[in-house]
Amino acid sequence: MLHYEAYLKSLNCNIDREYVPTRFGKTHVLTMGKRDGKPLFILQGGNCINPMTLSWFKGLLSEYKVYAPDTIGHPGYSDETRLSGKDESFALWVTDLLDHYHIERCAFVGPSYGGGIVLRLAAFYPEKIACAVLAAPAGINLGSKTKMIKEILIPLTLFKMSGSKKHLKAIADAMSLSSMKSIDKKIIGKIFRYVSLEQDMPKLTTEKELKHYHSPTLIVAGKTDIFFPEEALFKKAAVLFGDLLEWRAYDMGHFPSDSHLEWINADIKNFLLHHYK
Repeated sequence: MLHYEAYLKSLNCNIDREYVPTRFGKTHVLTMGKRDGKPLFILQGGNCINPMTLSWFKGLLSEYKVYAPDTIGHPGYSDETRLSGKDESFALWVTDLLDHYHIERCAFVGPSYGGGIVLRLAAFYPEKIACAVLAAPAGINLGSKTKMIKEILIPLTLFKMSGSKKHLKAIADAMSLSSMKSIDKKIIGKIFRYVSLEQDMPKLTTEKELKHYHSPTLIVAGKTDIFFPEEALFKKAAVLFGDLLEWRAYDMGHFPSDSHLEWINADIKNFLLHHYK
């Protein structure tokens, strides 16, 4: 967990940590940011460590009190219980965390797999979401399976067999348009080789599931995201969210570059300013 701790130090802020009991097991939660700020839950991306994707949104720490749980069953300090992304499980897990902190309703930010978890909450407990930011989210639509096999699965299989830096670089470049930080590359390399990966994405959300969801939603997409490209996301999101949807797309991959993160944080701040009253 050396990389986990190093990432926390890089945030340069006071961080409280605790283990919260849920019906699925103990969840390690980081809390930070503005002490008297409105609560903001940030749910981590899949098959990575919480501080990695949390660091993408550090521009929000000055305005909000941020709660960032290590997703149960994923790399981190939470229990290893794997939950299904196809039923109510993740929604119940989030409501347990909200209840622990006596939060009735708040804003959510969900990158990648975390976006899929927010959508599970929207499907089962929509009243818990004041507004939502989904960054390159799972749970809406997928990109080309053929492309994913060629650019991710085959190099991943070869990397797991050989540990070759060449294959790891190929994966990282495909995920980030060749902009992935060296520390992130090292972390995903260790996770890919030594951790049992979560291979099942949260289910694709349906209109019926969101019939009671009425909260403003910002989606940030990458035009060349290998997993959830803009074109595939927008077609489905426009139908799912209708007038609730705000949309931003950048010429980036699944992992945003530092320059893209500056723009994304500005977009999120503006969105929350207008919709998180």
